[in-house]
Order: sequence, then structure tokens, then C-alpha cells
Amino acid sequence: MTDMTGRTIGTGRLRAAVERFWAAAEAREWDAFAATLADDVVYDLPQTRERIRGKERYLRFNQEYPGDWHVRVERIVADAEGRQAAARTGFTVTGEGPEETRERPQELDAIHFFTFDAQGLITGVTDFWPESYEPPAGREHLVERY
Repeated sequence: MTDMTGRTIGTGRLRAAVERFWAAAEAREWDAFAATLADDVVYDLPQTRERIRGKERYLRFNQEYPGDWHVRVERIVADAEGRQAAARTGFTVTGEGPEETRERPQELDAIHFFTFDAQGLITGVTDFWPESYEPPAGREHLVERY
């Protein structure tokens, strides 16, 4: 894939974009996080059957996410055509779930698939978590269910 100037968007640029995405999320640098996203980004969570459309809603979803979480990026791969990338991450989450487990950190692994536009901005993110679950209350104003 080429950008508007005719330059090829290769694996290195996509990997760097995914690295910036995760680094900004971990640091809670929301302007930098938003800068990695296309305006019409679509975020899918198949386990909860939720979809978020648009940069502003996806940004708010992350800003408002309950509990304390931290991400470790374990691997990023990108296709040679510059259209897709995937990441494997590990998350440490506290402050969520049943009251008896809120103080104990949960370790979760996830796989994330990214798609990109010609400028190298993220147009789609699909997250796969270990198990299906019902989404927590309070984010209905941001998501559609399917």
C-alpha cells in the first residue's frame, strides 16, 4: 500500500504505529493515542459483541475504562503490503470484577488485529480476549451491541 505521496507503508511503519498506540495507551497520553487513529476508526470486541465507531467514542472508551490496567506488548507483526498488523499483549488489571478479587491483579493475554489507511492511521482494531464476558455497565453511551 502507498500513502498519498506514493511512499510504501511497510512493515516498519505499521509496527511503529502499533508501538505508539500501545505506548500512548499505557502512559494515558490521550492526545498521542488519538493521533494514531483515523477519524472513522472502528473498534470491535467479539467476546462482548460490542462495536465502537469513531475516534472520539473510542478515545472516551479508553479514558473511562474502569479499574487500573497496564499493558505489556509481547509481539507485533505486520504484513508486507502495509495494510494490517497484529499484536499480542499481556494486561495486568486491578479494581474490576467481583469485590473479593478487586485488590488482586488479574493477568490477561489478548490478541489485537489492526487495519490502516493510506496515511498509516489505524482504521480498525479487533480485540480477542481469553473468554467471552458480559460488558460492564456504564459504557452503553459509547457502544453498539451485535
